[in-house]
Amino acid sequence: MTSTPGTAPEPGQRRVLVVEDEPTIAHAVATRLRAEGYHVDVAGDGPSAVEHALQDPPDAMVLDVMLPGFDGLEVCRRVQAQRPVPVLMLTARDDETDTLVGLGVGADDYMTKPFSMRELAARVNALLRRVARARQLAESAQGPAALTLGPVEVDRAERRVRRDGEEVHLTPTEFDLLVRLASSPRTVLTRETLLADVWDWVDASGTRTVDSHVKALRRKLGPGLIRTVHGVGYSAEPSGVHDEPDDDADARS
Repeated sequence: MTSTPGTAPEPGQRRVLVVEDEPTIAHAVATRLRAEGYHVDVAGDGPSAVEHALQDPPDAMVLDVMLPGFDGLEVCRRVQAQRPVPVLMLTARDDETDTLVGLGVGADDYMTKPFSMRELAARVNALLRRVARARQLAESAQGPAALTLGPVEVDRAERRVRRDGEEVHLTPTEFDLLVRLASSPRTVLTRETLLADVWDWVDASGTRTVDSHVKALRRKLGPGLIRTVHGVGYSAEPSGVHDEPDDDADARS
């Protein structure tokens, strides 16, 4: 494990833990994020990443899937079990199964290698803005304190979700996506709108991210609550709809 030698975070400076075993990539990511004003620590394997995250909790993690010791999925699982941390996961394969597994263990977003350092920095910035905005909304109690979507109850103040009385664990991004959909029931929201409102992105480069998160929500909450409008986006359906078909064809449109 390595870190910025001889330095400590400035007051109010946000910390990012970069977990990457390839030194060239780790250095490039850390350099870009430091240029963005973050205090950056770097870990090169699974065990040291978990140790560092628990001893000096970061505000966000940039986490590679393939790591020595144990992989990034296990890192994410262990860290999230102790304290929720926003995670941007890096994967070498553009494989939907890998993506859904990553989202399932607590990742909020993902990028496929090779990637643009500019886009990575933008996604980390957006991820931390979303976390700060969600905290502010919860503290100010803007909007209804609770939302209902069929058998699903959403407590915005406590950021808890229950289906038929049983608690369902959602990542911070999944929770924000559910709130956005449930706040406008039966309204079709385009992927671009969801990217802007939930991910704080202003372009359409991440529409597959929306599709992956919707699929993760369906797996956790059950089918029928989120309707696909092919070629457009999604809507929340309080009364439920028929089971949704696979979205792969639509996601590529």
